[in-house]
Amino acid sequence: MSELIINELSCQRGYNNLFSNLSLSLIAGDILRISGANGSGKTSLLKILAGLSSAEGGDVSYKKNLVGSSEYQEDIFYLGHLPALSLELSCQENLSYLSNLQGSHAHTQVKDALIAIDLKGYESECAANLSAGQKRRAVLASLFINKAPIWLLDEPFTALDTDGIAILEEQINKHSDNGGICILTTHQDCNLSNMRTYSL
Repeated sequence: MSELIINELSCQRGYNNLFSNLSLSLIAGDILRISGANGSGKTSLLKILAGLSSAEGGDVSYKKNLVGSSEYQEDIFYLGHLPALSLELSCQENLSYLSNLQGSHAHTQVKDALIAIDLKGYESECAANLSAGQKRRAVLASLFINKAPIWLLDEPFTALDTDGIAILEEQINKHSDNGGICILTTHQDCNLSNMRTYSL
């Protein structure tokens, strides 16, 4: 069985030791919520797991492939807490660009994803004209296309209304039911199956 192994991970930012000797393992279907106060290291942990930052100690592997290797990175999808959109492009153009980065080129998948996230009618709308919640939905639409087995989501429910939260919860649960792994941070209550919590 494929397993994500976090082994004695330590992280320091400046003179602050955020966490040390952190060890966890996750298997197919697991959802892990990382909790903690602001500045406790939640985002830093996700960035280390995504291969975007380095740890002071320890290692991370999936299918025995170490973080940073091409094999590991192919299995990771990271979504930060800021909307990664080009304001000059439309919703469809932004999502097409993101899907191309992830190896998917299906035009119909892009349209279906925008409909699934409740942005029907906004496909050609410039991202600069969207509300904060709509921008968040446009980015989250990539979860309906992405095939990576491990999702790392930093505050994914930010700026979403009740309907948007329900759509996202359903998609994360579906990912878990299909054998995916999800690690997320959130300050909001969420209704996710198979979820456990780890506090920093």
